[in-house]
Amino acid sequence: MEASRKLVCRQRQVLFFFLFLRLALAGFESRRYSVVEEAEGSSFVTNLAKDLGLGQGELSSRGARVISKGNKLYLQLDQESGDLLLNKKLDREELCGQTEPCVLRFQVLLENPLEFFQAELQVTDINDHTPVFRDGDMLLKISENSLPGTTFPLKNAQDMDVGQNNIENYIISPNSYFRVLTRKRSDGRKYPELVLDKVLDREEEAEFRLTLTAQDGGSPPRSGTAHIYIEVVDINDNAPEFEQPFYRVKIPEDSPKGFLVVKVSATDVDTGVNGEISYSLSQASEDISKTFEINAMTGEIRLKKQLDFETTQSYEVNIEAIDTGSLSGKCTVLIQVVDVNDNAPEVTMSALTGQIPENSPETVVAVFSVSDLDSEENGKVSCSVQYDLPFLLKSSMENFYTLVTERPLDRETRAEYNIIIAVTDLGTPRLKTEHNITVLVSDVNDNAPTFTQTSYTLWVRENNSPALHIGSVSATDTDAGANAQVTYSLLPPPDPLVPLASLVSINPDNGHLFALTSLDYEALRAFEFRVGATDRGSPALSSQALVRVLVADANDNAPFVLYPLQNASAPCTELVPRAAEPGYLVTKVVAVDGDAGQNAWLSYQLLKATEPGLFGVWAHNGEVRTARLLSERDTPKQRLVVLVKDNGEPPLSASVTLHVLLVDGFSQPYLPAPEAEAAASAPADPLTVYLVVALASVSSLFLFSVLVFVAVRLCRRGGAASAGRCPVAEGHFPGHLVDVSGTGTLSQSYQYEVCLMGGTGTGEFKFLKPVVPKFQSHFPGPEINPQF
Repeated sequence: MEASRKLVCRQRQVLFFFLFLRLALAGFESRRYSVVEEAEGSSFVTNLAKDLGLGQGELSSRGARVISKGNKLYLQLDQESGDLLLNKKLDREELCGQTEPCVLRFQVLLENPLEFFQAELQVTDINDHTPVFRDGDMLLKISENSLPGTTFPLKNAQDMDVGQNNIENYIISPNSYFRVLTRKRSDGRKYPELVLDKVLDREEEAEFRLTLTAQDGGSPPRSGTAHIYIEVVDINDNAPEFEQPFYRVKIPEDSPKGFLVVKVSATDVDTGVNGEISYSLSQASEDISKTFEINAMTGEIRLKKQLDFETTQSYEVNIEAIDTGSLSGKCTVLIQVVDVNDNAPEVTMSALTGQIPENSPETVVAVFSVSDLDSEENGKVSCSVQYDLPFLLKSSMENFYTLVTERPLDRETRAEYNIIIAVTDLGTPRLKTEHNITVLVSDVNDNAPTFTQTSYTLWVRENNSPALHIGSVSATDTDAGANAQVTYSLLPPPDPLVPLASLVSINPDNGHLFALTSLDYEALRAFEFRVGATDRGSPALSSQALVRVLVADANDNAPFVLYPLQNASAPCTELVPRAAEPGYLVTKVVAVDGDAGQNAWLSYQLLKATEPGLFGVWAHNGEVRTARLLSERDTPKQRLVVLVKDNGEPPLSASVTLHVLLVDGFSQPYLPAPEAEAAASAPADPLTVYLVVALASVSSLFLFSVLVFVAVRLCRRGGAASAGRCPVAEGHFPGHLVDVSGTGTLSQSYQYEVCLMGGTGTGEFKFLKPVVPKFQSHFPGPEINPQF
């Protein structure tokens, strides 16, 4: 508390001291001194002792000192000499700023006795500062329609110096449009004004860069500069202009949707919104509007759909550029569509012949034209057909072709042709079109029917049922349709006596042959005829084939006994002497069979006898011989039944009854014993023996029948009938007993001349030489000997 009271007491003392000092100084006149700013420290200002009228050393004795406001020590006092010196360099601008004059007040205090002196120190300005623009770069926007004489204030420069050292005037860099005026304010400061001397045109010169210089009045003068950037503000006085009035563009027709066609560009020398341009299609047709679109901001023209050279080869598109002030400019874009090979060739048929008759000379098959919607090389085409076909292409006129046959066609070789007409263009890549034509070769009747065989051999068993199918003939015709339909017929035989129409018939549709009547092998063993096959073409063609029909024998004829005849009015009686030796030839049964082959092989056997064991019959030749010596006890009249059987299946047979009369004193010619004949033929082969025996027996029977026939004729000629003579049947023998063509039991047909020994009563024959007739075979008819 006590320290606080002391501090308050001191503050009061100082306050009272300054109050007393101010009151004391109020009665003294103030002294003024002058010093140049920026003078060095310790520079002499004045000698206070002299100014105050004090003697040397008095300032020191009286405790003189210098007091400044705020205790700022700008000055220092040398008490010994009384000189007042600068304590440091003084900067007028720092001390006073723009205040003029710049005066620093101070007091000189003498303590013993207490005395105050009032004084002032004036700091004189020197030109130590350069004019400075607060903004070194100034931006002015001046409308291009500003009138000459218009002024535009500029920012002034600042100079810390005052008076004459302050800014004196402003100047601007040389130019044709602007000058600068130096104006003075009410406070004396000077500022610049920009004056427009000439009408501006932003399109000619849109901006100016000028230099503004501020000069002070010092010596030497100082100056400061600032840069003025003048932007000429645009007005909408210019329409947009395109870089070129016509744009020529080539674009391939296969360009995709969205493809950039061209970018047009227009400029507007105006700026800002006046220079903003939008693009649009001008007076565009519907086709152009659907094909192209333009970006309103960039001017890019793009495809909205794919082009087609074949539809439109070029486009003329008008483009309009409009600024915001509704001023516009126009240009024309000429778009040429470049053809690409995107269309395959087309074939147009003018005439087509679907069927061509075979064997025809050069025939027109088709007339057609080829076209390609592309242009130039892409539209040029080449046409061809397969090289392995008999067809040629002939060019009649531009892009017209005729397809003709190269040579006569043969339907039987190939009935159908698949022709591929290949049309290829010459573009890149090459496109190809194929057109198929099917040509049918129509048939011409140029092929006669052909039998599968040149001759046919048919077998038919005799005794067939009428209308029996005995075989078939077949002919084919390589033609087609009616030309290939074959009709069969029987051709007239060369011999009109052959009743062919009554023997066979043929089915005209399928060639089946039928036997109309029952054939008899014994009457007709073979016959042949020709069959014709005729097509239904125009003219009709035909061919022939030989058909040979062979009748197969059937066992349908029973053996026929030639001797002894069974139909005589009186039975034939054979005379046998009782003195006959065993093996004595009593008689010989002669029989024939109208069949052939094994059906005509005959065998004999003794079926019944009055006295069994007395007589025997040779199985192969029908000879009846005595089997033992006769005795007196043997019955004079013997009755023998001989069975003749053929070798057919089933076998047929016939029987004959012999009457034998045993007599005494009957002379018998010598006949070899059967044992001797058997011994002679024993070394031979059994089959050969059978054949020889059969042939000999049949021949013997035939000779015997001839002899009987002659005997009958002789008996009639003599006019007398003898009781011991054997009756012979009158009339002709049946025709079926005649051998045909030498294939029956007898190897040949013989005629015998026989003579019956009359008056002997023995019934013996005299065998003479055979007479062999000369004859020709007239096949297929049977050969019948009319002199039999």
